Amino acid sequence: MSTHLKEKVEQIQQILQELAEEANCGKPILVEGKRDAEALKTLGIDGKVIFAKKGLKTRLDIISEIEKFRSSEIILMLDFDREGRELTEHLKIHIEKAGIKANTHYWLKLSSLTGREVKDVEGLPSYLQTLKNKIGDS
Repeated sequence: MSTHLKEKVEQIQQILQELAEEANCGKPILVEGKRDAEALKTLGIDGKVIFAKKGLKTRLDIISEIEKFRSSEIILMLDFDREGRELTEHLKIHIEKAGIKANTHYWLKLSSLTGREVKDVEGLPSYLQTLKNKIGDS
């Protein structure tokens, strides 16, 4: 079992490292709120962040904010719960209609690896630490 957990930790860390590299290259990341951005920062992911739920933003407001970055691609890192999945799919469609690539690669990988154990981005640091504690790698 600990081999399985160790592999899971390594896979999650690899995904987070790749995400950090993309963010360092200037690709903006769309998250739901400030705690999600703080969680990413805790995980070593720094960069341009756009908040999907700050205030009473409409979908159009979010798209307009994304367009201001003048990036050809944005990384979507919304929550993994039902609402987050629906928001991701909805925004992906509208972002791509605006001619911007909506990258859900990292979101899909992390969602798949964490299953129902993590419902939001802000839960990733504690989840990863819990896994590390279980395998004795703190």
